[in-house]
Amino acid sequence: MPLNLILFGPPGSGKGTQSQQIIETYGLVHLSTGDMLRSEVAAKTEIGQKAKEIMDAGLLVPDSVVIDMIEVRLQKHSQANGFVFDGFPRTVVQAESLNELLARYGQKIKAVISLEVSEDEIVKRLLERGKASGREDDRSEPLIRKRINEYLDKTSVLKSFYLKSNSLYEVEGVGSKEDIFSEIQKTIAGLESQS
Repeated sequence: MPLNLILFGPPGSGKGTQSQQIIETYGLVHLSTGDMLRSEVAAKTEIGQKAKEIMDAGLLVPDSVVIDMIEVRLQKHSQANGFVFDGFPRTVVQAESLNELLARYGQKIKAVISLEVSEDEIVKRLLERGKASGREDDRSEPLIRKRINEYLDKTSVLKSFYLKSNSLYEVEGVGSKEDIFSEIQKTIAGLESQS
């Protein structure tokens, strides 16, 4: 059974760093919905053209289009050890659609790993990142707090959803990159011993 993971965490929680480590260590395929959309549009595929029309009209790309893109990747990487989902799902409806899609391929989400970091720590990290990157949205504390609250509002329901299916694992997201990754590895080792 492939190792399919969802990595959760607010902006600045270290998702990018940790997902890269997971992908390299376990040989997984990274599925970022933002990257997928951009590449489908650039390749002018049927899905990409449909998505471009929707985005050009200033609308959000519907879940059905995103699920279709994920299905294309599942087929393309049918021999993969598994996938790390990034930026999807964001709602319970999306989570249910993803479960249905994976079930059609005899797969499921093995674990949702949630990087737990306090709001104050995130604000500190993002303000530091803003100094280095110059990103406008990382330089304003009120904006950062607004992004964190939006994340918490939207994902708290998802966390409950995955908690019910016993697939949510919380990992302390504070410490060195190596220590955090070591905790993620322990979580994954525990999963592998269950299967």
